[in-house]
Amino acid sequence: MKKLNIGLYGLGVVGQGLYTVLQNSKTVDADILSICVKQEKPRAVGADLITRDQEKIINDSNINVVVELIDNAEDAYHIVKNALLNGKDVVSGNKTMIAAHLEELIEIQKETGKSLLYDASACGSIPIIRNLEEYYDNDLLLSITGILNGSSNYILTKIFRDGQDYHAALKEAQELGFAESNPAFDVDGNDSLYKLVILTVHAFGLIVAPDDIFRFGISKISAFDVQFAKEKGLRIKLVGKVLKTENNSVALFVAPQFVDKTKYIYNVEDEYNGVVIKGAYYDKQFMFGKGAGAFPTGSAVLSDITALSHNYKYEYKKLKYYKKPSFSNELSLKIYLRYHRDEDLKHFCFEEITEQYNGNGSHYVVGKIKLSNLVAIKDLLGELPVFLGILESAY
Repeated sequence: MKKLNIGLYGLGVVGQGLYTVLQNSKTVDADILSICVKQEKPRAVGADLITRDQEKIINDSNINVVVELIDNAEDAYHIVKNALLNGKDVVSGNKTMIAAHLEELIEIQKETGKSLLYDASACGSIPIIRNLEEYYDNDLLLSITGILNGSSNYILTKIFRDGQDYHAALKEAQELGFAESNPAFDVDGNDSLYKLVILTVHAFGLIVAPDDIFRFGISKISAFDVQFAKEKGLRIKLVGKVLKTENNSVALFVAPQFVDKTKYIYNVEDEYNGVVIKGAYYDKQFMFGKGAGAFPTGSAVLSDITALSHNYKYEYKKLKYYKKPSFSNELSLKIYLRYHRDEDLKHFCFEEITEQYNGNGSHYVVGKIKLSNLVAIKDLLGELPVFLGILESAY
């Protein structure tokens, strides 16, 4: 086990959590030599550790591991790339940056022989990436279905379990620190999308641009939609899914999903995440845990740091398959669509409609539609007064 001298970027919620758990860990010989922060203010660490010079850590020859835990994706990219090029191993939790630059970062790891680990970027304390790398390192995997964002799940829990409306649930999530003052990144599905892109690389050996994937969030959910779900004994969860389809293809999407009591994620509540892995011969396996917070995510970062002390690297085995799958949006889904104006319905090219309701103000249809159609109108959907959800019987 090698000695690790750490340069840490960011001392926010996760950075402080890592600092605390590292002080109490007996499993790794590691010390934080320097911490780069944006602002000078009183902190619960020694002042001699603090710097505001971003290049100091990257250029310090005594530091052999860089841990990047900042919010800004552009700055994170600069830090991670240059740390690898300067011969340092790196741990990162920035899913936005990783999803956007993973292909390049994989190549830099090959060139330098250094390691970039990022289990903390997806699902907090759930060790999903390492499991996909080591246990599910074959082509038997069929799908991954997950509640990947704790903030949205907390809001939906308050709506379905406690009878709150969306705005009251969102406010409570913000007050408790589960949601940001600007919650769009979480509730509109971006956070789940970037995590899904990362999981897909390790699950199927496929790198997909985030802009090519259908994403729809929960910010437009109404009492009408909740009532529809409750009348059918369902709950709504914001779900990210990647699955094998026909002709060795893989499809991805992030969207609200109507879930019944027989499904594992039905009972994943509050700020927790849950991931269901389905295989050709081992059926379904379920992983559950806190997806956010100082100590759960800090513990995931510590796990990556410990792995580096044993010279661990992601092997990206599935990127090396002789017959890798292709990306496709040619998948039929059964969806619920609530709308108010007939002209809005015209944007959706349903293959068939199996249920339709016209009420005073709100209408809905249930029917089969191509994922490619939803991708084609995904930018327009943000402007339309509609809500849609995937019905689980679609697949």
